[in-house]
Amino acid sequence: ADLFERTAEELARHGLSCECLGGGRLSHQPEERKIHVYGYSVGFGRADHAVTTEKLKAEYPNYEITWADEGY
Repeated sequence: ADLFERTAEELARHGLSCECLGGGRLSHQPEERKIHVYGYSVGFGRADHAVTTEKLKAEYPNYEITWADEGY
């Protein structure tokens, strides 16, 4: 929530707005080139991890990127 609030405030200074579509967590193992997306935000609910995973795959093509709805 703190990160979203800071980002929303910064965007507002530029005349922009944003909306949080949900949250979750990342497990990053750089030495193994793995990222796992999981969990949810108590305040914002669960993000669509499939969308997050696709965006990460575009940015990190040499990584194994997985997701699950389980976990917190």
